[in-house]
Amino acid sequence: MKLIAFCFLVLLFFAICCCKSEISVGYRLTLAVPIELIEGFLGEAYLMETDQMPVNFKTALSVEAVDGRYTCSLGVFLGGVKVWTSGHRSKFYTTETCVLELAEDGDLHLKGADERVGWRTGTSGQGVEKLQLLESGNLALIDTMAKIRWQTFNFPTDVLLWGQRLSVATHLTSFPSNATYFFSFEIQHDKSASTSTRAKRKLTSRGLVLFDDKFQNFAQILSQGLEPVRFLALENDTGNLGLYHYSPYDDNFEASFQALDAPCDLPIACSPYGICTLSSGCSCIRISAKDENTSSGACGSVREGLCGEDQAEMLELEVGSVLRSASSKINISKEECGSLCLDDCNCAAALYASGVGGRNIQECSFYDLVRGVRQVKRGSGLSYLVKVPKGEGGIHRKSGLRKWVLILIVAADLLVLSLVLGGIGYYYMIWNKKDEII
Repeated sequence: MKLIAFCFLVLLFFAICCCKSEISVGYRLTLAVPIELIEGFLGEAYLMETDQMPVNFKTALSVEAVDGRYTCSLGVFLGGVKVWTSGHRSKFYTTETCVLELAEDGDLHLKGADERVGWRTGTSGQGVEKLQLLESGNLALIDTMAKIRWQTFNFPTDVLLWGQRLSVATHLTSFPSNATYFFSFEIQHDKSASTSTRAKRKLTSRGLVLFDDKFQNFAQILSQGLEPVRFLALENDTGNLGLYHYSPYDDNFEASFQALDAPCDLPIACSPYGICTLSSGCSCIRISAKDENTSSGACGSVREGLCGEDQAEMLELEVGSVLRSASSKINISKEECGSLCLDDCNCAAALYASGVGGRNIQECSFYDLVRGVRQVKRGSGLSYLVKVPKGEGGIHRKSGLRKWVLILIVAADLLVLSLVLGGIGYYYMIWNKKDEII
């Protein structure tokens, strides 16, 4: 009954207030949070919208069930696509209430139970007069002199809107569900032989355009479609970058350009412990290493805490690419690289690079996640060492075999030496007895 009443209030608020494009200081909106957790619950109260046709921007206060708790967030939507949210990087979990307030001092914030502030713009005392949703989709706090004091365009999430700029100070990020990693699209310095310029990017109706510090265009990515581009997005699941336009025929947004077309070029193409093969399919690493075929799907994982030569060994693969690692060592051998990972219970794999890019450097990078692996034919110079349970075959199994062979050889030598010395001793003992008899 409470859920039905809550949804009715949301719909009622949308019907009354969705025609506005701005709200003034002193505004306050409160949404009730369900007492019991309802999986998949989502309640949205729309408070502002623009008047573009056929698809426009809207601003909504949302309550959503996430990870066994309720979150409270402010969001901007283009049609049904969420293009900005206050909870993109850090979620505000709340109980009982979700409150949006534009305080008299000009600070916009979200509150939960007992007036606890979970998110704010930090604009108190700056003369803010109103919160306005602009035609560009930019949500901005405007002061009495009509100047912008805070705007969502300065805090991009995983979407870049038409007219929005991205510089070295900002970047797009996307967070796959139930994952410890994230994707990032960032601007770096464009280095040349004579100059080093700071690159900037701006989304136009034709595509993505790159500018230098003097705002001179030096590169661009144009859309392949006839419809104007509405936004650029970094996909959560794959990390692919795409330009999207609105299709009036399907009443939906479609990609008119994608940066990566081949499945194996995606940062995360396969499941954990999967490798993207030469046929652009996914295979399990331990099966692929034995030159066997398998259908795509989950490959499972090696149990956590696997370490030491008595529990694990390193399986070697020649690969074309893996995810970037934050931990590495240089000028060590491949055997040392594998041993360091083998002895570290948190290490799942290591990448050994020898002389890559014409550099006479041996580098070993360590990973706690086995993802983003791509197969190559030969000659990449990259050896991927994956930790597997003892007995599955790996470089350390061969090293162990060589060790036992060496032990047997030494034992055999000692045995022969003992027999020889024993024979000599016996000979002298017999000779001495003969002398005594004589």
